[in-house]
Amino acid sequence: MRFTISILLLFILNSVFAQQKNVLSQEEYIQLQAKIRLSANSNIDSSFIYAKQLAKSNNNKHLAFATAAMSYLYQLKGKPEKSKENYILAFKYLDKMPDSNDKIQLKSYIYNYGGLSEWKRGNFGKALEIFHTGMKLSVALQDIIQIAKFKGNIALINDKVGNYQLAIKNLRQLNDFVDQNENVYNKEQFLNIKSNTNLTLGSSYESYFMKNKNKRFLLDSAEYFYKKTVYYSELFTDNKMVAKLSLGNIYSIKSDYANAEKIYYDIIIFAQQNKLQDDLCVANYNLGDFYFVQKKYRKALVFFKKTDSIAALSKANEIDFLKSNYYQAKIYNILKEPELAYKHSKIYLNNYEKFETKLDHDVLEVNLKLGLNDLDAEMLLIEEKYKYDVLWNKILKAFYGVLVVGIIFLLIKNRKDKIKARKKMNALIEEFKINLEKKNNPEPELAVPEAIEDSPIKKDVVNLTLDEAKENRIVEKLLALENKLEYLNADFTLPYVAKKIKTNTTYLSYVVNKRFGKSFGEYSNELKINYVINEMITNHMYRKYSTQAIAESVGFKNAVSFAKSFRKRTGVSPAQFANNI
Repeated sequence: MRFTISILLLFILNSVFAQQKNVLSQEEYIQLQAKIRLSANSNIDSSFIYAKQLAKSNNNKHLAFATAAMSYLYQLKGKPEKSKENYILAFKYLDKMPDSNDKIQLKSYIYNYGGLSEWKRGNFGKALEIFHTGMKLSVALQDIIQIAKFKGNIALINDKVGNYQLAIKNLRQLNDFVDQNENVYNKEQFLNIKSNTNLTLGSSYESYFMKNKNKRFLLDSAEYFYKKTVYYSELFTDNKMVAKLSLGNIYSIKSDYANAEKIYYDIIIFAQQNKLQDDLCVANYNLGDFYFVQKKYRKALVFFKKTDSIAALSKANEIDFLKSNYYQAKIYNILKEPELAYKHSKIYLNNYEKFETKLDHDVLEVNLKLGLNDLDAEMLLIEEKYKYDVLWNKILKAFYGVLVVGIIFLLIKNRKDKIKARKKMNALIEEFKINLEKKNNPEPELAVPEAIEDSPIKKDVVNLTLDEAKENRIVEKLLALENKLEYLNADFTLPYVAKKIKTNTTYLSYVVNKRFGKSFGEYSNELKINYVINEMITNHMYRKYSTQAIAESVGFKNAVSFAKSFRKRTGVSPAQFANNI
């Protein structure tokens, strides 16, 4: 009897529990939604668990989101048929919902997942079409967070297909858009989108440089945005590691070897502490490549061997493993150790075909041949090559001797110029510091006697002409834009501001000229330059940025026009100004 009662109780409890599991509160739905999104790209399995947990709900809204998310997750797992099946199912659940803004918003979410899935399948045109359709829904609802996601995804596709200039334009607009709407995000959401946007901006500038290697200023911009990524990525380890690895690569390209070496070692220490095997493998390979370029072959071997060990243990990073063996074969050939050169060339050749389509362009050929005779022949060719390298090194030494003498002369001249520049700069810097002090400690306003109501001054104010009142309103609006730092945007042009304050360009130009005694372009540039001067005086990190990075931070299209405006305002270059603070 007791056994029968226990079974019945257990059955009743299970039924109640099962019913409870099928009912999710709005708060639980939002929490699961956030978990699915945050883990989708970092831990697919965890994201699947959250999506399936949401799919147990009997609410059509919850089911629509869960199946849409799973459509993307299945695509990430390489199951396109399951992905398409769940995408269709998501719309079926959506159709069962009553018409509402909630339904429209959810439809935009489904479109976002659909676009992501098509992107992963390589259907970039289809993905763009879906993203644009979804964004129209989000714009209609003024769903700022979702609009930003669509903008980001569209920019990423442009970057993926090589439209770097368009991607950069889209991403910079997105960056400004997010800043202007920071209040709609919680702290983690804001940091996440800023981290992702700046990381993609850095990558786009770097990729654009790789296609246009004569445009060295692109590297400065890439460096600037990778540093911004690190700043915003305290909560996002993956982005932080990618940004730091990319910064190391940028420093290497710029021959800033000290910073490149330091950042690679920092990554190795961080990856070891946090057991990030993939990042540890990449960092060791990059250090090996870094030392190889500098012809520090023994040091390079140490890190290439570590790359092999980590790749063997983690069963990942197969491309880095393959490339490390390529370079080890080259190094041992240079060091005249044919057996080891043979061993690593064989490893490379045995694995080459397997990964041929994934290899970088610098690993498309193997310099070593199988067999001792071929190795000997190659070593003779390398030896011949280095004979000419020695001669070239002697020429370089003579050149460097002349260069050193020239540098010493320039240093002496530069020191004299600095002394003159410092005197010239001190007055300007002091002026800005006094203005900052006044701004931070304003003098108290004097009380106005009551009798002022009947004074001639009051009557004059009342008797302002309509034109003067209109001009005053224009000036007030301009000052409001100044307070919001609108002038830092590249779009801060005469037509843009006229539209913003609801007047025409002719009248705005006339008011600026009359009230400020300068053209609109001069007025705009002076605001930007004054901002830079204040930042240089108050922010020591700002002084370390390149001229290109500073120019972009205040909306100048290029470093040349910025430097020209800066020199016109201060009499010296941005670098000279920074050095004299």
